[in-house]
Amino acid sequence: MDQRQGQRARARVARLQTPQASQTQAKPDRRAERAAARQRRDRRGLAIAAISTVVVIGGLAALILTSSGWPEVRETFFNGEIFREVFPDVLEAFWFDVRMFMVVELVVLVAGLAIALVRTTRAPALFPVRLMAIVYVDVFRGIPTLLLVILVGFGIPALELSGVPGDAVILGAAALALSYSAYVAEVYRAGIISVDRSQRDAARAVGLTEGQALRHVILPQAVRRVGPPLLNDFISLQKDVVLVSTLGIAGEALRVAQIETASDFNYTPLIAAALCFLAVTIPLARIVERFNLETGGLAR
Repeated sequence: MDQRQGQRARARVARLQTPQASQTQAKPDRRAERAAARQRRDRRGLAIAAISTVVVIGGLAALILTSSGWPEVRETFFNGEIFREVFPDVLEAFWFDVRMFMVVELVVLVAGLAIALVRTTRAPALFPVRLMAIVYVDVFRGIPTLLLVILVGFGIPALELSGVPGDAVILGAAALALSYSAYVAEVYRAGIISVDRSQRDAARAVGLTEGQALRHVILPQAVRRVGPPLLNDFISLQKDVVLVSTLGIAGEALRVAQIETASDFNYTPLIAAALCFLAVTIPLARIVERFNLETGGLAR
């Protein structure tokens, strides 16, 4: 009797354990199936993307290369012999653009932040300064950058003011700094305003002064939030450096390319200058994209 009861008990335990074991074994199988399905879906998506890219790019290439005017365009814009001849000179002149861009960028960063701080202050005694900052931003953000370069580059020397530099390089850089400081000031101001008031109140509650709260609490958060739009502005600035060529600066990349183009009416030197700028702007654009993904831009 006891033996039969023991056998029944063992049978009941076996029946209870069997579904659990099968369920435990089924879970890894379902996870593996889902992982395999995701891999198949990803591979299918990559294959479709590759095929569509080849079809679109191949179609465009075939359309251009088989057009009746392509031989003339190739000779006028993509002449390999002329490219090899002018590229060293264009590249050397492009180094001038890079140096001007770096100097103007530093000036814009400092000046834009100072203007933004003036615009966000609420001290009654500083109202005239704040009004001047508002007028500065409205005026220099409203004037096209090319027009501002021409006005500053040719207007300042015409005044014949003593002690004011008349060098075209300095005046062109000053015009770019005036224009972009207005844009960057608004970017900074948007970042400062986006920081919640509670952050300032908490800083004051722990004993920080207004200036210390701004320096150690508000500005670090604001600058982090406006990183992507600042990088976008500097990509635009790096391209707009070519506008100083309107002042007749001989060592600028676009000016050198224009001189080479005018000598034989071949536009290949302009393509060489464009490639130099692309070599800088494309990596900067990827940095902006990655920074947006990591920080969430202004939303974070």
